[in-house]
Amino acid sequence: MKLNRTSFSAVAVLLASVALPGMSHATVTVLGWPGGSEETALRATVEAYNAQSGVTDADKVELLFFNRDGFFDKLQADMAAGSDAFDVNLVATYSIGRYAPYMEPVDLGTGAGKVFGESVLKTMQFDGKQYGVPTDLSLHFMYYRKDLVDALMRDDAARKKYAEIAKEHLGKDLQPKDPDSWTWDDWAATTLYFSKQVNSESPVRYGTVLQMKNLLFNMMVFQSLPRSYGADWMDKEGNVTVDSDAYKTGLELYKKLYDAGASPKDSLSYEYAETNAAYGSGQAATALQWNAAAADLTNAEKTPAVAEVTGIVAPPAGPDGRADHIHGLGLGLNKNAKNKEGAVRFLKWLATEDAALLYARSGGSPALAPDVVAKVSKERPDLVKLGEFASKYGYVMNGATSAKALSVYELQAKEFTGYWAGQQSLEDALAHTKAGMQDLLKK
Repeated sequence: MKLNRTSFSAVAVLLASVALPGMSHATVTVLGWPGGSEETALRATVEAYNAQSGVTDADKVELLFFNRDGFFDKLQADMAAGSDAFDVNLVATYSIGRYAPYMEPVDLGTGAGKVFGESVLKTMQFDGKQYGVPTDLSLHFMYYRKDLVDALMRDDAARKKYAEIAKEHLGKDLQPKDPDSWTWDDWAATTLYFSKQVNSESPVRYGTVLQMKNLLFNMMVFQSLPRSYGADWMDKEGNVTVDSDAYKTGLELYKKLYDAGASPKDSLSYEYAETNAAYGSGQAATALQWNAAAADLTNAEKTPAVAEVTGIVAPPAGPDGRADHIHGLGLGLNKNAKNKEGAVRFLKWLATEDAALLYARSGGSPALAPDVVAKVSKERPDLVKLGEFASKYGYVMNGATSAKALSVYELQAKEFTGYWAGQQSLEDALAHTKAGMQDLLKK
């Protein structure tokens, strides 16, 4: 369903007049994140919750899902207007500051820390208060072709060619490495070696698949590169620092690889789906992609060309080590909820181990404490890496939970894509971004 300019409240009124199978008595309304594994997992989890003998008809849950396009703006408009069309609503790390005035903190109980770990709970906190249950954690994996990298490292002639390409294009003396030991320079040299436009003998057409579309979520994928060089949005005094050498290094490296043909020429229109398709076709050696893609890219039925030969490691390291952007999606309490007591009961249940494991087994991506994730490690090995990478390398930019965080990402997407597309200089892109961020993030 596409909302266009329709508010959640208006659609909720329409839904209230329609009998929904199995939901006629539901009075806790949950507005969830539409599409993908998050919706699938939440539906299965709610079905299990409603089936419990201890849940009365008055506290059963019904779900609302709408188009992602404009979701956050529509949600804020309804919440600011005091809407009571939903009791529980989506909250994300990058939108907590935006919605906190219209929500109530929720006490999830002491057991929640044992289920998720304190660092993960913090992705749903603002000003020291807990605003939601962390249902899904998003970060990035470096997906790579094990067969291609193994063959490169065993072949003396190939290693020599790799070294020549690294020296010519990056000005550095490099040799092939185990991907778990890659720096960004190692990754760049690998992508150039596996690009037909650079190396006519490459067994695949592209070394990587860059997500370069003018889209805020692509900035989250990109920014772990400059972050590993020390980048942040602001320093401790609140000064915007986006025009740093760290950002310049990251932006220039993306453009160098794109211009060299290491990524498809239409990468300027690529986001999540296009990256999956390009890597999954078997014609790319690497892809920095969201962890949610693991279920598809390692599934022999969905992506037979790469499933059996795909390895997963954390993003490469810079001078400051590895860095992996993390943000959480979760569910919190609407200040104007009609059924606050029922909503709180549902949220507290959602933070229990049984609920978290059910959500994981249903396709969701919760970041779980080591002893909890061990219980689903065979079914969901990707969740083991999710928790490990989040605890070791996870970061949130200074200012990335503010009310204007999404606007900052949108600004960066516009300016950085403009630079990568050759529409403006690096200096202009950073100057425009800094000026815009200073306005958005000013106290």
